Amino acid sequence: FAAAWCLVGIPKAQGAVLVPCRGLGSSAHRAREDSWLKSLFVRKVDPRKDAHSNLLAKRETSSLYKLQFHNVKPECLEAYNKLCQEVLPKIHEEKHYPCALVGTWNTWYGEQDQAVHLWRYEGGYPALNEVMSKLRQNKEFIEFRKERGNMLLSRKNQLLLEFSFWNEPVPRDGPNIYELRSYQLRPGTMIEWGNYWARAIRFRQDSNEAVGGFFSQIGQLYMVHHLWAYKDLQTREDIRNAAWHKPGWDELVYYTVPLIQEMESRIMIPLKISPLQ
Repeated sequence: FAAAWCLVGIPKAQGAVLVPCRGLGSSAHRAREDSWLKSLFVRKVDPRKDAHSNLLAKRETSSLYKLQFHNVKPECLEAYNKLCQEVLPKIHEEKHYPCALVGTWNTWYGEQDQAVHLWRYEGGYPALNEVMSKLRQNKEFIEFRKERGNMLLSRKNQLLLEFSFWNEPVPRDGPNIYELRSYQLRPGTMIEWGNYWARAIRFRQDSNEAVGGFFSQIGQLYMVHHLWAYKDLQTREDIRNAAWHKPGWDELVYYTVPLIQEMESRIMIPLKISPLQ
């Protein structure tokens, strides 16, 4: 049979491609043609030898973090804070619990009547399991949870790892306000985000405002949290504006914005028991 030649429908900008078209070709030949056409549009995937978390997280530590969000009944917030300040230090500062309270806050701007707690489990998941097992046997903690539960509208938590290039969150003197900036990334972009922010964080170290940077492992996935400390809202504004005058900051922002699906900012005030004041 005579072979005819036809144009494959590829945009002109990419160049037209001629392939042989047969009115009565064999099924094997048509299969080869289909395979060749598909290969033009199939995205090649580079094999990875390690998990994203191992590439992004601190290797010198094995700490796991838990971020808790408690939405409190408005009329109960004062009682909730008092209860937490009385009970949490007694329970979690015991030496036989391998965990530490990093910070505890009330949201000032953002979601209202919300408490935010950040915990560190030194030793990763085994430490978390050990703490949870011991607390289930702690009568004071059981009573605390019951009383606390009557004050809450909802709650959620996430388990996080630290980015390797961010500061280690350590206690600091106050008074400060804290900003928790939370980013929901597009799935598959965490490595790209990490590559950009490994450079971007250098633009935000001059005023010691960078407290910690984390990414989620369990809970809402592809979530990134950046924690910042400022003396007040005006200082926050001045520091953020100053970053735009540093060569290279605008370019990094330009490339990270397309990776984001949603973002949220919380301005938070620390409780008296918070190591981050």
